[in-house]
Amino acid sequence: MDRKEIGTEAERAAEAYLAGQGLKLLLRNARCRLGEIDLVMRDGETIVFIEVRKRRHRHYGGAAQSVDQRKQRKLILTAQFLMTRYPQWSAHPCRFDVLAFEADSDQDTPLWYKDAFRL
Repeated sequence: MDRKEIGTEAERAAEAYLAGQGLKLLLRNARCRLGEIDLVMRDGETIVFIEVRKRRHRHYGGAAQSVDQRKQRKLILTAQFLMTRYPQWSAHPCRFDVLAFEADSDQDTPLWYKDAFRL
């Protein structure tokens, strides 16, 4: 599998996992010129912007560690854009989650970092 296929597979698995946890899908692969957010879901009244990461190797750190400050900034800017595009969301709290599928893990369940970072 190439890198794009691995990412798509991880995003599908993350979506299914989160749906099983009660979250409702709002958007998939939300893009703008500022960046992309893998999944936008609703957890009760909270709008959740979700970054999905999967690593085949741990050479450069784990999947969750790859959501560095630069990536967080892109996610925040994209989320701000989406909040203006979907004004009905503005009345809801929001958070940023990371779902990490770690390399060499024998578990299919991702590590879910709720409220992984803030504005």
